[in-house]
Amino acid sequence: MTPILKSKIIEVCDKKIATKGEGVGISFYAFFKNKNDDPELLMEAAEWWIRTHQLDHFEKAVKIKALAHLS
Repeated sequence: MTPILKSKIIEVCDKKIATKGEGVGISFYAFFKNKNDDPELLMEAAEWWIRTHQLDHFEKAVKIKALAHLS
């Protein structure tokens, strides 16, 4: 995982947890705007989410943040 993606995942998870609580779920699309302005980063996130960790479409933000810290 690139440092850019790791930082983005942790930042987004922190924001979601702060506003909606520790039970909030997210998908890897949460790390991107509706406009696909960085397809390489999107593909990296998809690879990390789907192939590396075999995660469901929605997962708890606290789980994703913990996995990002381990990556």
